[in-house]
Amino acid sequence: MQQYLQNKKGLVQKVFDQVYDQYDLMNDFMSLGIHRIWKKSLLNMMNPSKNQKLIDVACGTGDIAKLYLEYVNELSEITCVDPNKSMINKGKEKLNGYKNLKWLISPAEKLPVIDNSFDFYTISFGLRNTKDLNKSLTEAHRVLKPGGRFLCLEFSKIQNSNLNYIYRNYSKIIPTIGKYIVGEKQPYEYLIKSIENFVNQDELLDLMKKQNFKNCTYRNLSGGIVSIHSGWKF
Repeated sequence: MQQYLQNKKGLVQKVFDQVYDQYDLMNDFMSLGIHRIWKKSLLNMMNPSKNQKLIDVACGTGDIAKLYLEYVNELSEITCVDPNKSMINKGKEKLNGYKNLKWLISPAEKLPVIDNSFDFYTISFGLRNTKDLNKSLTEAHRVLKPGGRFLCLEFSKIQNSNLNYIYRNYSKIIPTIGKYIVGEKQPYEYLIKSIENFVNQDELLDLMKKQNFKNCTYRNLSGGIVSIHSGWKF
């Protein structure tokens, strides 16, 4: 399933080239800091043990990797993957004091790792930026070990009409905030469009099942502003 916006030549790469340096700060502004709670919820849902290997795709500047290493006292190996070199470099700088990290520049649709390698695959606020959802999910399934778990934290569809009204109106000012913080409105105009155009919770669940994930479920957070999807490779 190809995504229209993301297939415009160079668009997503340009967006993240513009925002990488203020990426973490802008995430705090846009979500009022709640993105940190969402990411901790993902880790709590994962509940990893030491020596379990994680691949974190669309890793950005490494928030999930940092939380994971702290969760297991740095006794696990993590492969951080992102298609944007500037994001990877920012992540390396931010997590310079952590060990057991490997960084790869790659799209989610074609990961340069062998089959059956990881206990966990995570992708946070990155699946909607991929060019092809089915290929990304196929790759996620391929690189997981049998018994491995896929977890996706992503913007979703709000269930409550009053909250949806507030959220939609707040979203309209995000590009203006972006221009003030980053100096550019366009990346955040893309952000809002990509969220609006992304599949809903049940549609993503169906795509996961078609790619052979089992016991697929999702959990809404903050009324469905985001959701965590989970599936297993058996």
